[in-house]
Amino acid sequence: MTNDKCPMIDAQTITLGISPCPNDTFIFHAMLHGRVGGHAFDFSLRMEDVETLNRLARNGALDVTKISYHMYGFLRNEYVALNSGAALGRGCGPLLIAPPGSSLPALKDKVIAIPGRFTTANLLLQLMTGGHDKVREMRFDKIVDAVASGGVAGGLIIHETRFTYQEKGLIPLVDLGQWWEDTIGQPTPLGGIIARRNLGESAIRRLDEMIRESILYARKHPEASKRFIKEHAQELSDEVINSHIDLYVNDFSVGLGKEGRTAVESLFRAGELLSIIPKSDKPLWI
Repeated sequence: MTNDKCPMIDAQTITLGISPCPNDTFIFHAMLHGRVGGHAFDFSLRMEDVETLNRLARNGALDVTKISYHMYGFLRNEYVALNSGAALGRGCGPLLIAPPGSSLPALKDKVIAIPGRFTTANLLLQLMTGGHDKVREMRFDKIVDAVASGGVAGGLIIHETRFTYQEKGLIPLVDLGQWWEDTIGQPTPLGGIIARRNLGESAIRRLDEMIRESILYARKHPEASKRFIKEHAQELSDEVINSHIDLYVNDFSVGLGKEGRTAVESLFRAGELLSIIPKSDKPLWI
């Protein structure tokens, strides 16, 4: 139905990729359910683990997506990073875990499970070790069991498994986030939101603002997103869900600011120095 005084305008359809992890569903709930942003966009949602999102973005399948900053290093010609929606902070980095009695030197020539080649967790592992070739890729939620069963000597864990690995009797060898913070003196950049450059600056800036509004709404109305989060939280307890959100959604998620952007830029410089990610002359940010 149209009105001569107020004609209907077709909303732009955006293919959006997020993970089912509580931080992403918390951040994007209001935006996806029409609580913020008006009717400028229709979202076609793709919900996958972060490494699948990385590969979908590399294949050009998504307009806007959560991405590991490691993967974004390969996509700077096609995508631009947003200021809102990031997972970045202090005390939130990936953990290298192993059975009791293990040590970091003992893992030097052993197989370490990683949650994906293009995850920032793997980039941090490569930076810390100067290069560790013996890795086995597997979905992040399978790594703890692989280490506990002896299938691999150690595992690099992210997301909610940071809160549950002790249940299998495993121990932390290195907090790679702490290593980064101690070495570089900056918060640890894990992942952010990127948008296809050909969407145009106006649309990208509006999307960035909508994500910021969505986070602020979620913070103001924490009960509103609970059902959506639980639907996708893989049977996690409320305690783990809340710990996950508290760890990964912070003021850097609302807006990176100068400190957050500097941390991401430092990560890219470190990756370029070791030829882990390619150089690019494209600006990182909108």
